[in-house]
Amino acid sequence: MSQPTAQEKKEQRLKLLEDDIGRHLAESEKSGELRAAPSFGKPLHFGDGYDETPAELRMPMKVLKDAGIVPPEVEVMREIAALQAELDALGPDADDSGARALRRRLSEKRQLLALRLEKLRVSGSL
Repeated sequence: MSQPTAQEKKEQRLKLLEDDIGRHLAESEKSGELRAAPSFGKPLHFGDGYDETPAELRMPMKVLKDAGIVPPEVEVMREIAALQAELDALGPDADDSGARALRRRLSEKRQLLALRLEKLRVSGSL
């Protein structure tokens, strides 16, 4: 009889792990622990944007996230939010040169973001 190959050993370990997970789930179901969970019977929502991210960008975005790097588009969104908050703090009647400069910078950032998002949509790449 021949020795199992590395691939066969890996498949056997995975099968054992799947069996162990299955046993734990069956025990939890019998005890009622699963039904007591507030999310029981509902789809999981991770809220991380994975499903909204185009398939071809998921891996690059995950690599950036794991490396602690914020995508440039997200950074521009943060800048837009900060500029908008600054403009809102000035009030609706603000019409001095400072408010005009803020509106201009806000408009430029929004345009930059729109262009970057359109490039991502069309090319599907960073």
